[in-house]
Amino acid sequence: MCGRFTLKTDPETLTEAFPGFTMPEEMAPRYNIAPSQKIAVVPNSGENSVEFFQWGLVPSWAKDPKIGNRMINARAETVAEKPSFRTPYKRRRCLVLTDGFYEWRSEPGSKTKTPIYVRLKSEGPFAFAGLWEAWYPSTDDDPLLSCTIITTEPNSLMKPIHRRMPVILEPDDYDLWLDPSDQSPKQLDGLLKAYPAEEMEAYPVSRLVNRPSNDSPDCIAPAEA
Repeated sequence: MCGRFTLKTDPETLTEAFPGFTMPEEMAPRYNIAPSQKIAVVPNSGENSVEFFQWGLVPSWAKDPKIGNRMINARAETVAEKPSFRTPYKRRRCLVLTDGFYEWRSEPGSKTKTPIYVRLKSEGPFAFAGLWEAWYPSTDDDPLLSCTIITTEPNSLMKPIHRRMPVILEPDDYDLWLDPSDQSPKQLDGLLKAYPAEEMEAYPVSRLVNRPSNDSPDCIAPAEA
């Protein structure tokens, strides 16, 4: 799964990395983004601009928005079939902006897990494949806009760390993923693959990241040996 990530890249650098997308003029660096928080996404609305949606997808038919707490990830293998995700997969896709994510590695003979920070070797920003949804508390209220991150089988870098990894989209795939028109699984499934391991790196960090209230550069600092 993907349960924490970062977006510390400044808007100017994000604009360079995502040409053609409109970024906020200001955006505070985030070192420990957690579920239920607002995250930066580019929905397939046709505007190619960053918006902030709640992390944890609330299906349009849900009776209680708390269901979003269990919908932070969608499995690539079943996203086209699950009732919560199949319509967003067809119609409501988004990029989730990031520059790194955390996973927790089990250690042999220990009940504790080691937090690992994963990023591109370039240390630049990238985008997860996401889905979004609009949930209306009532006909008179504004919608709650929420999203989820799609995960897939791990690459060789991630396999010793965790059995899943988030889908990282190639820039050449952004146009198809953000196409506002309906898309079929046949058109999209090929995008939901593990990112090349040789372009990524990972290292242990301190357990500061275990607490969502800790949101500082210390979270991504390499752990002391």
